[in-house]
Amino acid sequence: MYTSELVADFIEHLEVEGGRSLRTTENYRLYLERFMEFSGDIAVDKITSEQIRKYRLWLNRYENYNGQKLSIMTQNYHLIALRGFLTYLSRRDIPSLSADKIILPKTARKQVTFLHFDEVTRLIEEIDTSNEQGLRDRAIIELLFSSGLRVSELVGLNRDHINLTRREFMVRGKGQKDRPVFVSESAANHVANYLDTRHDSLVPLFISYSRNAQAPDTSGNFRRLQPRSIQRMVSRYAKLAGITKHVSPHTMRHSFATDLLMNGADLRSVQSMLGHSNISTTQVYTHVTDQHLKDVFERFHSDTNK
Repeated sequence: MYTSELVADFIEHLEVEGGRSLRTTENYRLYLERFMEFSGDIAVDKITSEQIRKYRLWLNRYENYNGQKLSIMTQNYHLIALRGFLTYLSRRDIPSLSADKIILPKTARKQVTFLHFDEVTRLIEEIDTSNEQGLRDRAIIELLFSSGLRVSELVGLNRDHINLTRREFMVRGKGQKDRPVFVSESAANHVANYLDTRHDSLVPLFISYSRNAQAPDTSGNFRRLQPRSIQRMVSRYAKLAGITKHVSPHTMRHSFATDLLMNGADLRSVQSMLGHSNISTTQVYTHVTDQHLKDVFERFHSDTNK
């Protein structure tokens, strides 16, 4: 059986049985099409360890039309997709190379950028809440810091998704997994303040006020605020606050996790609140709490010289 036919089956499997998002399945398709660009549409039982070795070398030397090379992390994503494909073949008893023959190279752990509480406060103070758009922006940033939502999860919220009285709701994250989200009293109040100024019947929780926004349909989805707009907005307020580090909506998610850990939350609880399927993903935050641990040590550990 040939690669192209089985890749199509694999992508359908990811979407239907694996519950993967459309974006994830399209990324997998791109990565596997790149493998076929390298190898041609070969029979899957002809895939060998030597071919994988040459493919890894090809990925390392690959350049796009702009002369840009693939990062080590992106090369890893290509190999992860190929390994997933080979695992799928094995489960269907289709002869091919064993997935465990593909060993991912170690990569340096990415440095986490986060804001301290005083920086979050400075950023928020730059928001002019005298108009509806400013009230929206304040509600968004309060909600990002309070909940640890991904920006894709936040823009997908509708008015009836969030319970401002109980200050909790469910969100469907990566892998179509549901998790509880908790909202601080301050964030709930600012979301309520924003909604009180809305005189429309649009479904989305956060809408765009751009002149370029199209007239809404019955659901208002044409005016649903998009991730890129939130990225620009968060970055703008950070600059106004004099914060020199790169700040994005994901920085607010990092800040949420770091704030919890620094105040004594356990890693497993933070894992659940972030919606990480693997604890190793959450462990990226542990190094940012080293200074906090040192402070605890200095305060509470007995010194024989005293």
